[in-house]
Amino acid sequence: MARKASLSGFPEWLPEERLVENHVLDTLRRTFELHGFSNIETRAVEPVGQLLRKGEIDKEVYGISRLQSEESATAEDPNALALHFDLTVPFARYVVENAGHLSFPFRRYQIQKVWRGERPQDGRFREFTQADIDVVGDGVLPFRYDVELALVIAEALAALPVGDFRVRVNNRKLAEGFYLGLGLTDTAGVLRNIDKLEKIGADKVSELLQSELGATPEQAAAALALAQIRAEDASFVEQVRELGVDHPLLEEGLAELSEVVSTAAERAPGRIIADLSIARGLDYYTGTVYETVLVGREKLGSICSGGRYESLASKGNRSFPGVGLSIGVTRLVSRMLAEGHAVASRKVPTAVYVTLTNDDAWAAAQDVASQLRARGISAEVAATAEKFGKQIKFADRRGIPFVWFTNADGSHEVKDIRSGEQVAADPHAWVPAAADTSVQVGALTEAD
Repeated sequence: MARKASLSGFPEWLPEERLVENHVLDTLRRTFELHGFSNIETRAVEPVGQLLRKGEIDKEVYGISRLQSEESATAEDPNALALHFDLTVPFARYVVENAGHLSFPFRRYQIQKVWRGERPQDGRFREFTQADIDVVGDGVLPFRYDVELALVIAEALAALPVGDFRVRVNNRKLAEGFYLGLGLTDTAGVLRNIDKLEKIGADKVSELLQSELGATPEQAAAALALAQIRAEDASFVEQVRELGVDHPLLEEGLAELSEVVSTAAERAPGRIIADLSIARGLDYYTGTVYETVLVGREKLGSICSGGRYESLASKGNRSFPGVGLSIGVTRLVSRMLAEGHAVASRKVPTAVYVTLTNDDAWAAAQDVASQLRARGISAEVAATAEKFGKQIKFADRRGIPFVWFTNADGSHEVKDIRSGEQVAADPHAWVPAAADTSVQVGALTEAD
């Protein structure tokens, strides 16, 4: 079970919890790199004007200033510095500034801390780690990347002990075209209200559509009917057509979403579904939008989200359309720890604890440890020559599986303190089982 942070919204993991987080990060890195994504890192701060230029998120931004400065960062000063609240906006700036040095389409992944000034609650933090992947084009970006990113994320999450999940996909063109076909011209307003559906329910959303946007009861009912459609294949297309709305933008969105879901049904069956309630609150999304939930823990919210953006990054007449997804690593890890979905096989990386027969044996014990480390076996040496029983107990408390002994005649033995088996061993050749060489992370079992 993860501890509660002493400063709300700023989690700190115990060593064994950090091992779980590192396993998640390593798995994501490996998956992203297997698919050809290059790693970058951007600075932690951006000008306020850069952060606030897309979407209404000023309340979430942490401004920064020197303690002895008379000035502090404010939304009114676009040149003041603030901590980034996500990785997409800094990435857009990075692409524009480095366009002459990048090859397009540019495939990037980025794993960094971000900061948001929102009220901490279950699954929401003020400081947390995100893992993003994006593909950005120069002028144009083939739609096929929208399909590919959904499959990459599904593969990455399937490699983690998170339980069942669903990548829920929609398309802004589909939704906006449908609303326009209904006669609702403030499509952004409709999207914002539909985005509240899971939080406040259909009746409240219907009231908002009518009171704030002037929708008729029939128009509100049709917009909500669209949001009720779910499908694991392209059957959603006919369900939309049965609602009797027509618009060219709707047709374009139907075709794009159908391509994503049809491909996913073949390559990742059951993982990626059409969900026409997904809206995504940020204004820069223009086409495909994604949200990912853990099955049975949907109230936790999305653990991975993103979408297609056509104009987030631009330089003069040159635009850089892209599509990206972001995994909330800290949200995911906190849930894995709290529910026992992942535990480390031991509290420390150490596989072998090299004991001391006397204090003069420390240098020789270090030689043994060096020989083990040369073969990739994590080893540490006792600091003092306490009784062997105490040295073994120390290793056992930390979950170290093996204890190494050097006898007076120069021979060596290693003991598996879990089974009690003790055998002769050569420090130049001995290796543990593969599962013991490094820390394993898996689901908590009843035996645990």
